[in-house]
Amino acid sequence: MKEAMDPAPQTPLTPQQVADRVREAMHANDRAAKALGMLIQAVGPGSAVISMAVREDMLNGHDICHGGLITTLADTAFAYGCNSYNEVTVASGFNVDLVAPGRLGDVLTATCVEQNKAGRTGVYDIEVRNQRAERIALFRGRSYTVKGKPVVAL
Repeated sequence: MKEAMDPAPQTPLTPQQVADRVREAMHANDRAAKALGMLIQAVGPGSAVISMAVREDMLNGHDICHGGLITTLADTAFAYGCNSYNEVTVASGFNVDLVAPGRLGDVLTATCVEQNKAGRTGVYDIEVRNQRAERIALFRGRSYTVKGKPVVAL
């Protein structure tokens, strides 16, 4: 009788592979980002780059992109960046400074960079720029990680 052999141990995923799996899982359910036409350009450990074209239906009464939608773009980059370690992480707060208008036809890109992660909390800076590299907004997000709850089963 042949003894059952243990399957070969699996090679652990790299931090980038984990971030890629989280990106796929989050994007599959991200109805807000899809509705706003956001494109997930890149996600890495503690980072993300998300873009969004400013459409007619995103303009406010001044004929510029609604500040709440610019903030939503930055918040989306923040979400992908801080969840990239495969632990459910939520915003505990953020500040945003809108420094220039987004205009119809602009492609806005939010770049998230982790500044600090310790224990259950993190700090992330997100900069939003248009296609001419003009700064549109600065966003600082504070995160809280729910320990023991993965975003996706690996």
